[in-house]
Amino acid sequence: MTESKLLVQDKAVVSPGEVIAVGMEYFPGIGTYRHEDKILANQLGLLTIEGKVLKTTPLAGRYLPAKNDVVIGRVFDILMSGWRIDINCPYSAVLPLKDATFDFIKKGEDLTEYFSLEDYVVCKITQVTSQNLIDVSMKGPGLRKLRGGQFMTVNAAKIPRIIGRKGSMISMVKHATGCQIAVGQNGLVWISGESANEVVAVRAIRKIEMEAHVPGLTERVKQFLEETTGAKIDLDAIIKEAEAEDAANQERRPRFEERPRYENRNEGGEGEHQHSDGGEHGHHEGGNRNFDRGPRQGGFNRGPSNNGGGDRNDRGPRPGGFNGNRSGFSPRPPRSDAFKKDEVSQ
Repeated sequence: MTESKLLVQDKAVVSPGEVIAVGMEYFPGIGTYRHEDKILANQLGLLTIEGKVLKTTPLAGRYLPAKNDVVIGRVFDILMSGWRIDINCPYSAVLPLKDATFDFIKKGEDLTEYFSLEDYVVCKITQVTSQNLIDVSMKGPGLRKLRGGQFMTVNAAKIPRIIGRKGSMISMVKHATGCQIAVGQNGLVWISGESANEVVAVRAIRKIEMEAHVPGLTERVKQFLEETTGAKIDLDAIIKEAEAEDAANQERRPRFEERPRYENRNEGGEGEHQHSDGGEHGHHEGGNRNFDRGPRQGGFNRGPSNNGGGDRNDRGPRPGGFNGNRSGFSPRPPRSDAFKKDEVSQ
């Protein structure tokens, strides 16, 4: 058996067909594949090692939408049932009325009161079908309409480096410049703050985009921000704050618990209730509605009575027809007797 060995270091640039590792100890991830006992890259990108899993992040390319991605989009059309959003990819998205706001939207209401043409929004992709039909939602933490500021477009493949691990890189830029920054995974970035600080934030993000494949990027960006703004950056504190904020966002996400299809509506009793006349019944407010109906043999066998405690099934089960207490109802004759009558009539 071949000894497992890693041939390429983490954060290195790999090309298609390049052998990354040998042996069965490592596993291929996104952007890699296995051939016999070797793992090779299938795209030009940056190698990422997560434990024993080897992945590659492409250095360039258009954004391809995926479920749960947070993106920045532009409203370019208003429909009868919602808004059409440009999310900087080959396919447009639709923001339905039910996912646009928590407010009730009446039929025939002017939708421009909520989102007008050329408005920019931070939204989340909720569905991507096989025909590339995309639905987005505005219900969630951090999802909102963007007002003021400026927008910049970056390579969508570099967004993970711009955000950093659990948001540490972009948090460092926010702390140094004092700007509000929203990063969409589709390659759009929104920056709002003082004009001079916005310029510094744009330069820092461009630096991250251009040097995303070079090791030691975090220290270089920290040095650049300290020299430009004159602020002292505590990287460890920023990382801890980013991790805490990420954990808080995870807790704020809505949790939809699946309820059982049928519920037991026991609001005030154990199920059976003692009637004043001495009988027991289950059709009482606070009791269990699922009373015992007893055995069914060929017909309807009514269970315990709620009329004085008596039993309506005095005659016992009737195999041929209805076994209730309705007057004037004659039971159906057995099937065998019906055949005998037909034979006699013939």
